[in-house]
Amino acid sequence: MIEQVAIAFEHKDYKTAAKLLKQLQKESPENPWVQYYLGRLHEVSEKRQDAEKIYRQLLRDTRNAKIVTLARQGLRRLQEIELEQRQRAISQAKSEPNNTELGVLVLEPLSNDLKTEASRKFAQIMQLDPYTARLLMPSRGWRLYRTGQIGELKFYGKQLQQAGIPCFWATIAQIQQIQVYQVKHFQESSPQATIVCRNEVNQLGSLTFDWSEVTAKVVGLLPIFEQVVDVDARRKLEWKTQTQDYAQFCDLHIPGRRCILRLYDNGYEFKQGLEITPQASQNTIRINWNSLSSWIDQQLPQVKIWSDFTSFADTTLDQTEMLSHIKSHIDLFRREQSNWDSAFHLYSGLVFVK
Repeated sequence: MIEQVAIAFEHKDYKTAAKLLKQLQKESPENPWVQYYLGRLHEVSEKRQDAEKIYRQLLRDTRNAKIVTLARQGLRRLQEIELEQRQRAISQAKSEPNNTELGVLVLEPLSNDLKTEASRKFAQIMQLDPYTARLLMPSRGWRLYRTGQIGELKFYGKQLQQAGIPCFWATIAQIQQIQVYQVKHFQESSPQATIVCRNEVNQLGSLTFDWSEVTAKVVGLLPIFEQVVDVDARRKLEWKTQTQDYAQFCDLHIPGRRCILRLYDNGYEFKQGLEITPQASQNTIRINWNSLSSWIDQQLPQVKIWSDFTSFADTTLDQTEMLSHIKSHIDLFRREQSNWDSAFHLYSGLVFVK
């Protein structure tokens, strides 16, 4: 009867093959030839996951060299079909309007107890080995995984989400559309808050809003680099770039107005407007900033604080080409351009659009 099944497959008479296999499964379900042809039947019926499962089981459990070879060939066919379908789907996704825009795909954190199964699926979707896949999946904070055309990123992102792997995608254009106001100081806090601020073309003005409009607070430290003289191993003087200090930033998101209110320690006028903390002559910028941050937190007790910028930046800073498309809206004095500024605006912008 196995020979009859083989002849039916040769003639592509899958109806007869299915009928014969149904009977064979009752008579000798463990027979590896029965299992192999059942896998073939799943394959031609486009039940590829079922077919793959049988082929892999045959590779594990069977010593018959002929069946092992046929099972390997079956797996190779399945991989080629999957690759061809994927490339076709990506090409189709890219061809749709606006899907050629530059974008990013971000992986969200996953608990360690879920990582083993998730990394296996991640490896399969992204064509990676399981070890590399596990290393790429974050346990805390976001990881910028890939940049490129948004159509392709959306295609992969949907597959990852269907596999239970948390992620999201966004275009750089979405980030660029957010208005950013540089807060100079608070003028009023109750019943509504009023700030004095500068817009993107450096015009001074004011903005009044309800605290309830604020949906997120994003904080981050941006390193300040300086050239310093150091002594090398041969006791010769050399110039080195080192981190000398950090600038503290705080973004308040008001999505209803499509804007971010951006404060930073050296740009805030602590002696102007609302007296948030008593001004003493010995107050340092750090003391004043800490007081301002605490005061803002008191106004926004229910608002989520996003503070994982540094770990996100570690996965982002080498993406120089993509970051060059992002206007940072950060005016720190720098002797050389730094990707840190654009990386912070990207992080805050992703929180905003998500």
